Amino acid sequence: MSLRDPKKLSRRERQIMDIIYKQGHATAQEVMESMDDAPGYSTVRTLLGVLERKGHLRHQRKSYHYVYFPVVPADEARSSALAHLMDTFFEGSASNVVSALMDLKQGGLSVEEHQEILDMLEKSKAEGK
Repeated sequence: MSLRDPKKLSRRERQIMDIIYKQGHATAQEVMESMDDAPGYSTVRTLLGVLERKGHLRHQRKSYHYVYFPVVPADEARSSALAHLMDTFFEGSASNVVSALMDLKQGGLSVEEHQEILDMLEKSKAEGK
């Protein structure tokens, strides 16, 4: 497992990473304001420093603040998390994942969602994926 292994994050660290991925970047104040049950400012700053030392974040100085960015791009993190989820809960099966997503959707998929999925499948088939 690498230094950036997401399974080694505490609940608060995961919460902060989720916020930064959603926003793209954030200051300590912005992270704190986005947390439902936020700890104090000093604790948030400490956690951001821990995440930086673990290799999950980097920062740039903007005026009097540090702005934090994820090291791993969102699309790469998304792919990694989805692969882990698929392997752990769905026996590595993409069709099991799709089936579970369809079951979760209240009221079923819309006509547009059905068509979008069919279009993606046709494109994937044509590209040999």
